[in-house]
Amino acid sequence: MTPAFRAQLESLGRDLTPDMLGGTQQLMRMINKGMDPDTKVARDISYGPDERNRLDIFTQGDITGAPVFVFVHGGGFMMGDKHNEGSPFYSNMGDFAARHGWVGVTLTYRLAPDHRFPSGPDDLQAAVQWLRDNIADHGGDPDRIVLSGQSAGAVHVAGYLAHRREHAAGLAGAVLMSGIYDTTTCDPNDNAYAYYGDDRKAWAPASCVAGLLATEVPIQFSVAEFDPQDFQRQAAQLVSQWTDAKGEMPEMHYLSGHNHLTPALSIGSSSAETERMVAGFVRRVAG
Repeated sequence: MTPAFRAQLESLGRDLTPDMLGGTQQLMRMINKGMDPDTKVARDISYGPDERNRLDIFTQGDITGAPVFVFVHGGGFMMGDKHNEGSPFYSNMGDFAARHGWVGVTLTYRLAPDHRFPSGPDDLQAAVQWLRDNIADHGGDPDRIVLSGQSAGAVHVAGYLAHRREHAAGLAGAVLMSGIYDTTTCDPNDNAYAYYGDDRKAWAPASCVAGLLATEVPIQFSVAEFDPQDFQRQAAQLVSQWTDAKGEMPEMHYLSGHNHLTPALSIGSSSAETERMVAGFVRRVAG
């Protein structure tokens, strides 16, 4: 990331305002390289009963037994999609996987406030089960699935790992970008109330920390330099809790020059450090 581009991102601020979100998207569209012409996409495959239970599958060539990289979008629990027509996001994440010779999957999930915790872990369980049952038909290995998520997507993946641990056992790995993991210490806001409910005292059972410390699924965590303070505190807490419990640090990356959105948006762009980081992890855990 060039100093000039970093300065533009920093100037947008840390708070997740409409101007910051829109400005970041605009900047990142400018450096996105577009989808590889060899990537094939099968869109809007149903993995569950709700209209939002849909996924897209990305592949290149005639593959078989390939790792499966799954991306879960953010959106504050209340918005977002796996693909927006006319935008490279978040098909860039599926294309990333296809370019590396894997099967890429992007998915949507049910939204708050109509669907509250544990709808996220439940939808991830349904999606993983669908992949285990069907991804071989698309060239993927059901025993080499890596889940990834950003922001609310990271929370849903973490919730699946933590609260559906028996079902999640056997995943090859997980990539969690800028998530909130401890509901007992996070800053309350309207989006969190919409997902976890109106009674803050009832949020504790949704915390992911104990389950993340107990899972045997390899995890790569990251936090951005220009993330809001709550996300930075959550990352620091997790490092401390993980180190106290295990005697060693987790794989936590501090992404210099990035804001809350850019780690995922930068994949498939001229700013390649996050792509190298994630690709390296997938190769280590899924081959």
